[in-house]
Amino acid sequence: MGPIDTRDYPQLRLLCWNGPKAPVIDPEVAFGKYEAYWRFVEHATLDPKEAALIQALANEFGNGLINA
Repeated sequence: MGPIDTRDYPQLRLLCWNGPKAPVIDPEVAFGKYEAYWRFVEHATLDPKEAALIQALANEFGNGLINA
């Protein structure tokens, strides 16, 4: 999996509010953001593309799970 453009994933973009302003981040960093801030993810507005990204990240870095 290559770098992730946070502009393509609205929930991830919101989770990156306190980090560097660069829009492209490493997948492992993205996974860490989802894990650390899972309680702030608005599941009702999560689109299928971002849900698929979250699952792919969980499969690659979390053995299929997000530790939230």
